[in-house]
Amino acid sequence: MSSIALTTPLTDEVIDGLKPGDHVTFSGVIYTARDAAHKRLIELVKRGDELPVDLRGQVIYYVGPTPPRPGAVIGSAGPTTAMRLDPYTEPMLELGVKGVIGKGGRGPAVRAAFAKNHAVYCIAVGGTGALLNRHIKKAEVVAFEDLGTEAIRRLEVEGFPAIVVNDCRGGDLLEEGKRQYRTSERPIPAVQSLGG
Repeated sequence: MSSIALTTPLTDEVIDGLKPGDHVTFSGVIYTARDAAHKRLIELVKRGDELPVDLRGQVIYYVGPTPPRPGAVIGSAGPTTAMRLDPYTEPMLELGVKGVIGKGGRGPAVRAAFAKNHAVYCIAVGGTGALLNRHIKKAEVVAFEDLGTEAIRRLEVEGFPAIVVNDCRGGDLLEEGKRQYRTSERPIPAVQSLGG
């Protein structure tokens, strides 16, 4: 299956062209941030302080990479469960974030927030961190260095693969898959093999 090549930062025009199930690759700059970094960013906004990075049009990757081996750019860089970031997602989208990458589904309010803020959520395949890091060409800490693995990093990526789950029109790949499964009349092979 061919992928849609995306270059960051993302524009509304690019977001408009994406739909659930699209295979995409990201090239350019993406930023890492997990729970602790999101919490600090929101605290800065509440205090009226300047953010350490301009989030407009940016893509946030929910990852806390392991330390790199000698000579490597980054360690294993697999996605974090995205639902853990649900409490912070809408405020981040309101700051201009246009895409996020994680693993697993999102709650109903967050899915609505992607539509409201004209943004997308993509999944990267969990358990493939050592493979995903091959698409990361450069990594540098740009904020909250004291958080260690959860510091915000600026990643330069090339052909970083993901799949669109939630689009800007309220579509949801995972929910559609569940719906198709529930309405399917075809026998389930695993059940058949058990004599069901």
